[in-house]
Amino acid sequence: MKTFKQLVEEYSLRVNEILPWDLAERMQHEDMLIVDVREPYEFQALHIPGSINVPRGILESACDYDYEETVPQLAEARMKPIVVVCRSGYRSVFAADVMQQMGYQHVWSLKMGLRGWNDSEQALIDKTNVPVDLDLADEYFTAKLRPEQRKPKNQPR
Repeated sequence: MKTFKQLVEEYSLRVNEILPWDLAERMQHEDMLIVDVREPYEFQALHIPGSINVPRGILESACDYDYEETVPQLAEARMKPIVVVCRSGYRSVFAADVMQQMGYQHVWSLKMGLRGWNDSEQALIDKTNVPVDLDLADEYFTAKLRPEQRKPKNQPR
C-alpha cells in the first residue's frame, strides 16, 4: 500500500517541474498556457492572472474534443508549453502525468504549487480580477485540518 505522498513522489519522477520564480520569468517572454486544476471555488478565491481553470476531475475529457467538458483552448494545445498548477504542487503532478500520456509534449507541474508562487510574492487575483493581498493569500494557504483529519497517534504510518 502506498501513501498519497509516496504516489506524489513516484509521479514526480515522470514529469518535469518548474519553480515559481522560473515560471514567472518564463511567462514574461513566452506564450504559455497555465492550467489550474483546483476546484472552481478554489480558483475563484485566487489564481494566477491569465490561467484557466480545468478541475482535476474533468481534466481528461477537457483535453479531448467531443465531450461536454472539452476546453478547446486546452484540447488544441498539445504542442504548446503548459504549466499545470494546484495549491501545493501535488494534484498538478498527477495532472501533468496524465497530460503527457495523452500526447501533450511540453508540460510542467508548478513545484510547491500556488503556495510557493505566493511565497515568492508573485501576483494572484480573485474571481473579479482584483489583486489578492499577500497576507490574505498566506491565510488562505494555511492548513486548517480538523481533529478527525489527523492521523491517530496509535496508527502506523
